Amino acid sequence: MYDYHTHSLFSSDAKSPLEAIVEKGVELGLKEIAITDHYDPDFRNPVYNYSLDFDVYQHALQDAERRYKSSINVVKGLELGLQHGSTIKKCSKAAAGFPYDFILGAFHCAEGFDVYESAYYKGRSIEETYRAYYTYILQTLSVYKDYDVVAHINYIDRNSPCIPAFNTYADIVAKIMSLLVSDGKGIEINTASIRHGMDGLCTPTMDILEMYVKSGGEIVTIGSDAHCAEHVGYAYDQAAEMLMQTGLRHIATFKDRKPRLVRL
Repeated sequence: MYDYHTHSLFSSDAKSPLEAIVEKGVELGLKEIAITDHYDPDFRNPVYNYSLDFDVYQHALQDAERRYKSSINVVKGLELGLQHGSTIKKCSKAAAGFPYDFILGAFHCAEGFDVYESAYYKGRSIEETYRAYYTYILQTLSVYKDYDVVAHINYIDRNSPCIPAFNTYADIVAKIMSLLVSDGKGIEINTASIRHGMDGLCTPTMDILEMYVKSGGEIVTIGSDAHCAEHVGYAYDQAAEMLMQTGLRHIATFKDRKPRLVRL
């Protein structure tokens, strides 16, 4: 088992120390665990501060890698909150500032809004909002390349007042999937959607996951998006089964930002 999306107290919305996250992975018998704390330098909701003390964080990653090397492979990771404009430069500097093994690129905000806020949906239909959200992702990833895997690509589904039919925005998603494949990037199966009971919705949806695979994509990670130790490794088997339904028989792991395919 591998968990490639976890958060420790270095993320302002997490509840467990980094050591507790790793030790839970050891308890579960995970082979690898990626610590991917948030760096979202221009997050639009002032309630959360997703800045990061890089010196302390990076030291903690290296220390955990050494301390637990006989029990589990600690993958030194980071989750970047991507946005247009000056945010891109901040994320690029962060990605290049340390020898991370793995970097997630995430879209918690779009068009100057926190996607969780109701204001993001005002003044347009839900179909228009979804097309705008995925267009924003496409435009950003057309410019920014210093990441390995897109995190919870259908993040908008988590708090949307309703989810429109996939065919109303599938053409834009198809362009994103083609871009990911041509750039050698991956997507993740994020089991937080299972944990939160999102009416059977998965992250990504099967439509999106199958589109990625049919486009030639092979780089898929599985992550719990745990913000506390008890959620580490959550629903790994369900995620693996979801992946196998696409015809893939492997997941991706990372070392030094290079993917390795491991058979399920």
